[in-house]
Amino acid sequence: MPQRPYDERLLRQTFDVARRARDAGEHPFGSLLADKDGNVLREQLNGYRAGGGDRTAHAERLLAQWARENLSEQELAQCTLYTSAEPCAMCSGTIYWVGIGRVVFGLAEHDMKALTGNHDENPTLDLPCRTVFEAGQRPTDVVGPLLADEAAKLHSDFWKDK
Repeated sequence: MPQRPYDERLLRQTFDVARRARDAGEHPFGSLLADKDGNVLREQLNGYRAGGGDRTAHAERLLAQWARENLSEQELAQCTLYTSAEPCAMCSGTIYWVGIGRVVFGLAEHDMKALTGNHDENPTLDLPCRTVFEAGQRPTDVVGPLLADEAAKLHSDFWKDK
């Protein structure tokens, strides 16, 4: 899938969202949804709260849920979900079922697993989003990993401190 001229700019915007999440004491993940022309419709911080939070409250899942409630199927198919790290299997399934047509991500899931190790708050599923999407019956275009070194810096020392 070819990159669009604004992909890197919007992906870096998710890095800013992830930094805001980290500054707020949240896991450093961020996502945004853009329409077919690259206009940002919504940003989403990670929603997991340490010490008993909702482990399913990943930024991508929360954003996809909002999108399903607020956009038509035709709009969703033309949207791009940008996210600081590759959507996990749960989020990929949600993106697929909601009908978002394109995903752009920064850090690959297997690299996230290498950064977090065997961490109780992020028991990473090393399953590429492309594998999940390819198992479906409609296409979901994927660009990534993109700007992976920048994306990895968001997690620098975060998982060691927890």
